Amino acid sequence: MRKGFHAEHGLAAVAVFVALVCALPHLGVIAAALSGHGDTLPHLIDTVLPRYTITTIALVALVGAGTFVIGTGAAWLVVMTEFPGRRWLEIALVIPLAFPAYVLAYAYTDLLDHPGLVQATLREVTGWGPRDYWFPEIRSLGGAAAMLTLVLYPYVYLLARAAFVGQSATTFYAARALGRSPTRAFLSVSLPMARPAIAAGVLLAAMETIADFGTVSYFGVQTFATGIYQSWFSMADRAAAAQLSLGLLTFALVLAGMERSSRGRARYDAGRRQEVMARMPLSGAQGWAASLACIVPVTFGLVVPVLTLSFMAVGSGQDLLSDRYIGFVRNSLVLAATAAALTVLAANLLGSYHRVRQGRLSASAIYIARLGYAVPGGVIAVGLLVPFAGFDNALDAWMRQTFDVSTGLLFTGSIWLLVAAYMIRFLAAAIGAYEGGIAAVSDNIDAAARVLGQNAFGVVRRVHVPILTPSLLTAALIVFVDVMKELPATLIMRPFNFDTLAVQAYRLAADERLDGAAVPSLVIALIGLVPVALLCRQVALNRDG
Repeated sequence: MRKGFHAEHGLAAVAVFVALVCALPHLGVIAAALSGHGDTLPHLIDTVLPRYTITTIALVALVGAGTFVIGTGAAWLVVMTEFPGRRWLEIALVIPLAFPAYVLAYAYTDLLDHPGLVQATLREVTGWGPRDYWFPEIRSLGGAAAMLTLVLYPYVYLLARAAFVGQSATTFYAARALGRSPTRAFLSVSLPMARPAIAAGVLLAAMETIADFGTVSYFGVQTFATGIYQSWFSMADRAAAAQLSLGLLTFALVLAGMERSSRGRARYDAGRRQEVMARMPLSGAQGWAASLACIVPVTFGLVVPVLTLSFMAVGSGQDLLSDRYIGFVRNSLVLAATAAALTVLAANLLGSYHRVRQGRLSASAIYIARLGYAVPGGVIAVGLLVPFAGFDNALDAWMRQTFDVSTGLLFTGSIWLLVAAYMIRFLAAAIGAYEGGIAAVSDNIDAAARVLGQNAFGVVRRVHVPILTPSLLTAALIVFVDVMKELPATLIMRPFNFDTLAVQAYRLAADERLDGAAVPSLVIALIGLVPVALLCRQVALNRDG
């Protein structure tokens, strides 16, 4: 009993420590913002804050609407109808998730900008001059929204597809029997029943939108994310960066709270599926229209970027096998692998503590750990750097004064602090994977293990981990690729002379060397295909419900 008591308390101590680490960026941002100069916030309000607010809200609204329309519409078509090419499109619709939005931004800028292939061909064919025609500006708010929509709609598609597959066929047939057309039955019955899943997907897309830095920075769209980076580096004003981070943190948490409160106490019952939903065959013009509706996002989110980047990379002069590029790849893989392992371990500890000892403490620890996904990487970076930089400076000053020895920067600019930022940012995804796997483990299995003499750690090590291995490996792959794509936290927190593929792509694109940026961008996308291939496999296995 004493061993079991100590095991549970040890598990609780580790879980609380992880939760405190996750809460540190929030506390650091609040403390730094409140301790800033009194004239910083009024100056921000008078100059940039209204523009940042309006632009960020507009970008979230555009991406939210775009991902909802594409993701929900495509999910309904592949689940409820039969049309030419449905089986391979059902899988291909997931693949754009592997691409960071800033990679698409580089590809489409090279393709659609004034000297790009499209406009150059247009001028050559028509004989027009540069001022004789109007062409949509890719480097704009609309262009950034389009790039983000093309890579984020799979969030909505995957969740909406799962919701439609699990719905009761009899409910839809009842609506049809009452005189509703297929479209009206979808709008009045199927869509409301899938609302929680669709809302969760749109919320994920919105969170990724407010966290994006690479796309909006390259397109010159001024949002909170770009403002934080400019305040930190360009103007060296930590108080302004902290106060902008606090504004963005508040916006992200309010957005998540609004979605949760909008549900109220509503409950959604998909019913018991007594029979498999028979897909409605679409033939002729309707069938080809459905095929086209699914082909368009795949074409612009996958085919066009890959072909464009490939042509750009051929003449870029970048040597992927050089020592420099091997260093970029090695740094990226080390960071991603370390962060993935640490994040999955933290999620397992938090989830196991909540499983073993359910209560307010464990529930609060899980809740705090989930908040990181609602916080952009730039905010987490500021929230960690401010307190640790203060600690490093205070310790160095005390050591100089007491022992005449300089300790330098022990935490600031270290790899481990950057890995901690990654863990905080993506811990929610790992917790979700853990909960999905542990839901299939009966409490009776835990009770049997305890009767056989296992303490809390023994139950986790000998029972939970073997059963949850597939879920934990999937979580590790997802976190791995998310870290590969993460840009703002890496830019702000990386150690000196420690660059990754994402940083190299951003630097080359910022110097307008798009051909060079294509090489690291393609490598990031290829690595990102690993977890997406697993998702595609899951879709293929469950395509028939």
